[in-house]
Amino acid sequence: MLETLGLTTETTTVYRAMLDRPDHDVADLAAQCGLTVTQVHACLDELGHLMLVRASAEHPGQLRAVSPDIGLTNALARQEADLAARQARLATARAAVTRMVAEHAETRAGQGERLMGMDAIQARLDLMGAQAGTEVLGVHPGPQQRPEDVAAGLRANADAIARGVRIKSLYQDATRNDPHTTAYAHWLVSLGSEVRTAPTLPQRLVIVDRTQALVPIDPADTRQGALHVTQPGIVDALTSLFEHAWATAVPLGSRSPNDPSTGLTPTERELLRLLGTGLTDAAAGQRLGLSTRTVSRHMTAIMERLNATSRFEAGLKAAQQGWL
Repeated sequence: MLETLGLTTETTTVYRAMLDRPDHDVADLAAQCGLTVTQVHACLDELGHLMLVRASAEHPGQLRAVSPDIGLTNALARQEADLAARQARLATARAAVTRMVAEHAETRAGQGERLMGMDAIQARLDLMGAQAGTEVLGVHPGPQQRPEDVAAGLRANADAIARGVRIKSLYQDATRNDPHTTAYAHWLVSLGSEVRTAPTLPQRLVIVDRTQALVPIDPADTRQGALHVTQPGIVDALTSLFEHAWATAVPLGSRSPNDPSTGLTPTERELLRLLGTGLTDAAAGQRLGLSTRTVSRHMTAIMERLNATSRFEAGLKAAQQGWL
């Protein structure tokens, strides 16, 4: 729980000790927790940042731990508000970038190049990978990656990593259920790369050294081809889009914890939000990389938790209880 809020193990230990022994001063806490006085002060700074400690009314100059049912609930609420704000910024950035790329594709302003057909796209990806000097950022939507894409990625990424290139890849949460994609992602992590997943992702995207990018001409139909972009303004906007998505994603190897107040996973929360906007099961599932059957299974579980007899009632109760 406390680690989810970003607290270190030492700070968690100090907080628990303060709850157990509210009369302890800094020296007592250091002795009880096996830490130095300097370390305890650093832990108190962390706790203060999350408002989990307050000044003692009885002993001026000393701090007291705020009760978990108040302090932790408030800390989680602030964290959820921050996440919601970041997701809103991501949605805004996604829309702006999609418009910008579409406009650029129409004008063909000399700084980009249309690539038609998978062979042309793969050839450009190979060239970009060979040119990478410091960093490759990738967004890979969908519930699974095609075997041919994974095979091509193995070769290109292995060469890039050997040259010291840093690789950061974003996949959809649904890929955690695909053994082939998961094995490939774990292989990347084993070589020092970073992989994260999120319920929904922006458009498919590859950025190399923050100087060139490859995006689909039409995010809804990648068969329309891709656009190779080198114009700094557009590449910067695409990089910002990636960073917004990265900030809300979960590292591979850990499951994003359920919201303790609702029991919802991030995928279930996003599913409720998408269905609440009027999307059908099929449309919401496409956004999340889930089959219609999986969407139905998630909704059945949510309805049981809410004791709702219909989806409309489930949406109403979820909103009333602050789940959305």
